[in-house]
Amino acid sequence: MSERETLSTEPYKGVRDFYPEDWTRLQSVFDTFRTTLQSYGYEEYNASPLERSELFENKTSEEIVNEQTYSFFDRGDRKVTLRPEMTPTFARMVAGKRRELVFPLRWFSIPNVFRYERPQRGRLREHYQLNVDLAGISDMKADGEMIVIASTLLRALGAKNTDFVVRVNSRSLLTAACRAAGYTTDEAIRSYSHLLDRKSKMTPEEFSSALDNNREDPLKIIANESDPAVAKEKSQLVGLIDGFKARGMTNIVFDPEIVRGFDYYTGTVFEIFDTNTENARSLFGGGRYDQLIAMFGGEPIPCVGFAVGDVTLLDFLSTHEYLPEIRSAADLFIGTPAESDIGHAQKYAEELRTEGLRVLVNATSKTLSDQIREASRRGIPSFLAFGEEEAASGTVRLKNLAASTEKELPKADVPAALK
Repeated sequence: MSERETLSTEPYKGVRDFYPEDWTRLQSVFDTFRTTLQSYGYEEYNASPLERSELFENKTSEEIVNEQTYSFFDRGDRKVTLRPEMTPTFARMVAGKRRELVFPLRWFSIPNVFRYERPQRGRLREHYQLNVDLAGISDMKADGEMIVIASTLLRALGAKNTDFVVRVNSRSLLTAACRAAGYTTDEAIRSYSHLLDRKSKMTPEEFSSALDNNREDPLKIIANESDPAVAKEKSQLVGLIDGFKARGMTNIVFDPEIVRGFDYYTGTVFEIFDTNTENARSLFGGGRYDQLIAMFGGEPIPCVGFAVGDVTLLDFLSTHEYLPEIRSAADLFIGTPAESDIGHAQKYAEELRTEGLRVLVNATSKTLSDQIREASRRGIPSFLAFGEEEAASGTVRLKNLAASTEKELPKADVPAALK
């Protein structure tokens, strides 16, 4: 780079900078996640974003592995990938300490994940993703718990049941229908599943022409329940959905076209969709994956989980005007009449902080008028000036900047006045 060239201030394409206001809003969402999940007894975990590439090459979608991963060889000639998802990492960690962990295991994490795809609305090359997983229960009650928690998280962020719909299907149901239609190999079933996963992006004519005309469409077999194995699988799934309806959760419906793109799903799968026509898209989803942990050796451990990307979630919250309000970084701005008063103000601020207040103290030579303007620009709701005179008198004048009001009170009463 020549001396005349300057570095760009733009971030890498498809990623974001989080300035304090942006980060505060996102952290508010994460705090809601944590509070809600911990109320269900879930524990938080984390791991490095770097993984051996074979972890994803074995079980993640071929499209993601071949076209969307950030992979490279490190200086030890090991192939490494920035994680495109968290579930294989979860499986690796559980497999690594399966003899020490207490099952059923309920974990969650909020990692950043990376995919090299075309940036567009709802999709970036890096995003944060809540992952919620339950390991050790094969019964469909665990699948139900996942759907309940997913719905509860949205309601905790302000959403109503009418704002979203949960579409539920089953990979085991789809597999049974494929076998009834004559798809006899795992590869043939996988091929049909991938086709069905793309159906929403195809015209009816394109989907029809891509089908094997020598076989009945598995979707018709599911609709007609013409095969006993299909009828049994469908009955179990409909029973789960009917249980939700009995609890008043009428926005949970059966949709035989829900597939989910990852090859490791084995049972129930679901996706949550926004019902607003301005943002009519899938928000997030998940499902059951009973065989993933077994690829590390040992017996399979039944698992079910889901993941929520922050980009699509924030679009949803914005569309419905549920974005969390941003709280200012401080409750109180303490101004100083003169630079010599800064020490008095700092000492008083420490007293207030022990009472739980967040306090910012002026450390400049600005006039009091300029300090008040600074407090307003920062969104700090309250202001008081403190110096030698206030320290001696023990009284202060507390300003409410939003209401443009002011009152005099003992300095010891300020914490109560601001709470």
